[in-house]
Amino acid sequence: MDEQTTAKTELLKFVPKPDRPPIVISHGIAGWLKKHLFGGFWNTLLTIAVFTLLYLLIKPFLDWAVINAVWSAANRRECMTVSPDGACWAGVIRWFNNLIYGRYPDLLQWRVNLGFGIGIIWALPLALKRLKGKLQIGVAGVVLYPFVAAYIFLGGERGDFHYLVFCLGLAYLILLYIDVALVHTRGKKLSQVFDRYLEPIFGKRSAVASFILIMALITVLCLYIFRGVELEYVSIEFWGGLFLTVIISGFSITMALPIGIMLALGRRSTMPVLRWFSIATIELVRSVPMITVLFMSVTMMPLFFPNTMDLNKLAQVIIAVCVFAGAYMAETVRGGLQSIPKGQFDAAMSIGLGYWQTMFLIILPQALRAMIPNIVTSFISLFKDTTLVSIIGLFDIMLMARNISIDKNWFGLHSEPLVAISVLFFVFCYGMSQYSQRLERKLNTSR
Repeated sequence: MDEQTTAKTELLKFVPKPDRPPIVISHGIAGWLKKHLFGGFWNTLLTIAVFTLLYLLIKPFLDWAVINAVWSAANRRECMTVSPDGACWAGVIRWFNNLIYGRYPDLLQWRVNLGFGIGIIWALPLALKRLKGKLQIGVAGVVLYPFVAAYIFLGGERGDFHYLVFCLGLAYLILLYIDVALVHTRGKKLSQVFDRYLEPIFGKRSAVASFILIMALITVLCLYIFRGVELEYVSIEFWGGLFLTVIISGFSITMALPIGIMLALGRRSTMPVLRWFSIATIELVRSVPMITVLFMSVTMMPLFFPNTMDLNKLAQVIIAVCVFAGAYMAETVRGGLQSIPKGQFDAAMSIGLGYWQTMFLIILPQALRAMIPNIVTSFISLFKDTTLVSIIGLFDIMLMARNISIDKNWFGLHSEPLVAISVLFFVFCYGMSQYSQRLERKLNTSR
């Protein structure tokens, strides 16, 4: 009995638990700093060393660029008088309009803003989730928008074909936003509203017929409205600055992927002529620097066209840059195609899909999704490489920045314009990089 009582007493005996560890702050600014910057002795020491180095490097730049800078002056001599050790941003401010628009006439620069505004408006519906047919919108933008932008930027007397395509592009844009409004209110596009009235005549093709009929009516309306409107002609020689850089890089980025896909598929083709032509184009272009391709396009390309054809320097440069970018993009696409397992091809063939259906419905969507980082890296590099066109005489943003230093009022002003355009390039390239990361997360490319 005593043994049982003793056992129960021992079981009921209080045994204190060990002390709890101190609370670790793992949230908020303090938690983030402790986890990433001051997590240990060596981590703290490294953080202090890095911040000390950054201070020693950044402080002189801030003193030059901000603290001792001159923001308002009539010329560089006045800047040197006010603050000889500071940056002279007054010259950049005076030339900022030229850095953006080049030598485009001041009173007509609204046309540049309008042209790019139309491009942004055209691209906005691609971000709407409820709107379908985004591939059609993108293809229409690639085909029609250049004609609309060229009509606005150039002005002057355009040919009947150019005028017709310009009105067709405006008609598509108007119909696009009518569809956006109807989809978000009634859930149907305008062509679907009139579809039932045309179904007895066209049957299954009534939706296409309704779309074509509405497009034709809006195009005729645009032709009637703009028939007497003629914009003042602005020669391409006056185009420049960031405006010209965006045109060259935008057109090249748009065409690089289709050209790269065609060359990559041609290199994998079983047709000897197509395969060797693609290989020769890719290897020849990738074996020479971009500046060589630009010089060859300006000097040799006119030899391959009739004497009656007036091929301006901008068109030659755009063709050269598109081919150069397409050759590099072809190898990126080829690497993506090789990453797709052969079983995907066999599965597509087993259900009766042809070569083009297999490529554009099964293989390329998977390959392009995996190639997003490489594609965007190529686009960023291409955007920066377009500054080379200044060497052949096009007044892009780089050449306009150099012209500041030879202005009689700002003679010798070199560093400030380069810093200014570096900031502009950083904004564009960082925006492209962030968009690609957002697209990767949306498509879940890691799976």
